[in-house]
Amino acid sequence: MSSDIITIGSATMDVFVECDDANIVSVRKKDSCSDFMSYPYGSKIEITDFASQVGGGGVNTATNFANLGFKTGAIFKVGDDIYSNGIFEFFKHTDVKLSSVIQDKDDSTGFSIILTSFEGDRTVLAHRGANAHIKKSEIDFDAIKKAKLLYIAPLNGDSNKVLDDIVKFARENETYVCFNAGTTGIKKGFNYLKKILEYAQIVVLNKEEASMATGIKLRPDTKDVKFSNMLVHPDLKSMFHKLKVCDYQIIVITDGGAGAYAYDGKNYYYCPCFDSPVTSTLGAGDAFASTFCAALYKFNANIEKSLVAASINSAGVVSEFGATAGLLTFDEILDKMKQCPDFSCQIEQE
Repeated sequence: MSSDIITIGSATMDVFVECDDANIVSVRKKDSCSDFMSYPYGSKIEITDFASQVGGGGVNTATNFANLGFKTGAIFKVGDDIYSNGIFEFFKHTDVKLSSVIQDKDDSTGFSIILTSFEGDRTVLAHRGANAHIKKSEIDFDAIKKAKLLYIAPLNGDSNKVLDDIVKFARENETYVCFNAGTTGIKKGFNYLKKILEYAQIVVLNKEEASMATGIKLRPDTKDVKFSNMLVHPDLKSMFHKLKVCDYQIIVITDGGAGAYAYDGKNYYYCPCFDSPVTSTLGAGDAFASTFCAALYKFNANIEKSLVAASINSAGVVSEFGATAGLLTFDEILDKMKQCPDFSCQIEQE
């Protein structure tokens, strides 16, 4: 049985650690500011809360698509260890097909330690393991051929070498592509990235990734120009124009707690964050991007409604402890849209 959607990305066992003794230290320079999570050096610190969850972009998005009612398959690579056992056990409670999953007994399953702050943000200590070693010969191309949409979550390390082949194959077989670019691929330069972008109908990046990919930085407010009063920063528009390499593409740039933007060549869209308590931001980006893709299908390519749906579902994720714990069904998203009719996007014409 073929899938409506197949995802490719990472799979990890995530260990969440929350500690009330963690400090957030801000270091400011003349033209920049950096925040650091810190603990007393050389001390034994008591953990406030602890939990283990399955995560990774491939896992999170496949789980979300299935939860939203799509026949979903997943491609990711794991080892043969206690962590892979935990990942397979997790999927017993979902409708995701695992026949295309790659398992290598000589490799280790991805593992992450997530240090969560009292503000809900997090620092991730990641061991990529098998996630960084996906080979072309291991990919189930037949599953991609039969799917309506291929969702590409960020790939790690050498796994990026398969990107060219899978996006080209998807295009040749009329499988739509949503590309959620990761920093490993972006660091190869825009000329490399452009080849991948040309095959993708939907492209999703966060603001930092978009800046890195395009080489464009957002200028701060000056005495004469208040960029913060504009719906869409002019430099953000420049990023959109550079990233949109084909007419048929929709480009999305997310901006964390500030919301998300989209561009279709005619209009710019801005959607604020849906109001919710923040427990952990891990998985919010995966939920947003995959829900946006799913909603475009459900809402007949209505970008405005799709951004709203994506914001509502990602708000559910940040309100729970874990990357998939707060995911909503489509009926639950629609209910919240009806309950909050004033929550909407702002649109600016090109």
